[in-house]
This record gives sequence, structure tokens and C-alpha cells, in this order.
Amino acid sequence: QLQLVESGGGLVQPGESLRLSCMPSTTIFDTATMAWHRQAPGKQRERVATIYPSGNTNYATPIEDSGQGRFTISRDNARNTVYLQIDRLEPEDTAVYYCRANWAGQEYWGKGVLVTVSS
Repeated sequence: QLQLVESGGGLVQPGESLRLSCMPSTTIFDTATMAWHRQAPGKQRERVATIYPSGNTNYATPIEDSGQGRFTISRDNARNTVYLQIDRLEPEDTAVYYCRANWAGQEYWGKGVLVTVSS
């Protein structure tokens, strides 16, 4: 059973940056589509960004429209880790951020990591 472990969350002030990490329990990036989602308090979970086995990336339209380039998904194959960089954090970014993998015909989710943006 594949496991995804997220890390890097915490309490940050508006305007700061944060990098979230997601490490699968085995190496899958050559065939897995990895994504970050988030769920803000009282809202539905939404996709933030996706990175494909090719390395191509895609950002959810609302994130692209309102995020103004603040979100960057990336992958380090040597470290077996997917990252989500969030710059110029805003209180509206407060959410639990989840890592998702689509691999071998199945979908896997991490337990999530809380990001709180507050002064």
C-alpha cells in the first residue's frame, strides 16, 4: 500500500513563504501523476496543482487566476519528493494541504498538513 507523507506546514504570517513536501513510500514518479489539493475551513477540497511523469505541470484555473504565480509545484526525483512552494501567503491560503498520487490505476492521499496564515 502506497503511503504519502506530507510535511512543512505550520503557522506563518501573511507575506511569508512556505514549502510543503510530499514523500511517497516508494519511488513512483516515473509513472505517477502527483498533485496538491487543499481544503479551507468550511469549504470543499480543491486541486491546487499537478505534476505529471513527464515533469509538465498544471495549475487549477482558480489558483492561476487568483494566485498570481504564488504557487509552484516541483519534483526532486533524487529525493523522491514533490514540493509545493507558496509565496506571499495570504490568510485565504489557510487550509489543510493534501498530496495525491494517481499510480498503478489507483488514487492515494496523504493525511494532510495544516497551513495557517495569520498575523
